[in-house]
This record gives sequence, C-alpha cells and structure tokens, in this order.
Amino acid sequence: MKKVLKNVSFVFLLLKMCIIFGQETSTQKRIVIDVGHGGKDAGAIGVNGIQEKDVILNIANTILELNDKLDKSLDIYLTRYTDTFISLSDRTRLAKALKADLFVSLHCNHSNNANARGIEVYAYRKQTNHLKESIYIGYQIEKEICKIIGYESRGIKFANFLVLKDTIGYCASILLELGFLSNKDEGNYISDASNVQFIASTILSSIQN
Repeated sequence: MKKVLKNVSFVFLLLKMCIIFGQETSTQKRIVIDVGHGGKDAGAIGVNGIQEKDVILNIANTILELNDKLDKSLDIYLTRYTDTFISLSDRTRLAKALKADLFVSLHCNHSNNANARGIEVYAYRKQTNHLKESIYIGYQIEKEICKIIGYESRGIKFANFLVLKDTIGYCASILLELGFLSNKDEGNYISDASNVQFIASTILSSIQN
C-alpha cells in the first residue's frame, strides 16, 4: 500500500476508501515519519554539497525497507516518498487522519560553526497528554544512536516547531536533528549509504519498543 502513496492527497483518498468499504484499522503501532523539507525546500546544504532533503529521504526510505524485511512489524507512513514539497500543515494533518501513535520528524542540523556536531531531539513542552512519552522515545533514539554510531549527545530540548505544536493531543511527537551537515565528519558520514543503514536501523529498533 505504501509504495503506491506519493503524497498526502493520495493518503486521504485511500483513507476515504477504507471508510467506505468498512476495512478494519490496523492493530500495529502506527508511525508517521515526517521526511523534512523536499522539492523547492532543500533544507541545509552540507560542506560536500549534499542537501538535507535528500539525506533525510534516503534515511526514511531505508527505514521503510528495513521494516518490510521484518514483515512490517510497524505500520509506517511517510509524509513524502519522493522529492516533493509538502506543507507543514499537510504533514501534521496526515498524522491526525491516520490516527498515528507516534510522529517522528527527521532533519539534519547546520551551523556557521564548522565544529558543531551531535544529535539533538526536540519535543513541544505543552504536549500535556504525550509529553512524557515523547521525551522517553526521543531519549531512547538519541541514546541508541550515540551508543551504536558514536554521535555526541546534545540532549533533549523543547521548541515551538509547528509540526510538534500541531500534533498536540493526538500522539507522541518528536523532531530529530541527525547531526550537522556543516560538520565535515558528520556530513561525510551521513552521505555514505552503509552508514544510512546504521542510522535507519537504529531509529527503527528504537521505536519498535
């Protein structure tokens, strides 16, 4: 099903069809992975010319592939499957329409300081219903990535990002900054396909629990 989906409008169409034909909803844990940026929005540009939108899409698609190999242990949807621009409001609308259990927004960081490095996790402080769960899941992902891959921890932080703010009351939600593209070591690391496998598998195993 997911391979057919190319953008948010397709998802809404399929959801309507499920309602019309009375299909049962999945009992699996449902995850919406928000693939940051896309299309005209390249996001951060790395020291080696890589674009954040491409790096994140590679990681997200690898998570899907790994999940498929595990007989789809999680019910995972992406906010975009190709290099497409999707508005922030449509990204959060998708999570609400799918009644997601978890919303994970993937990004890479950038700084004018070429030595800045590490992984950051963000949550929205006013998530009164899901704040503890969001912090716990974010901590688990960060801890595993730092342990397995060797990223430095920049901690759990709070921010007023729209994709987090608009999922209040619906599900746990976090935003991951997966290293600095402006850092030569981290930019080169995340550009390598084998390293993308490590990052994707670590994220997947962290959200399975």
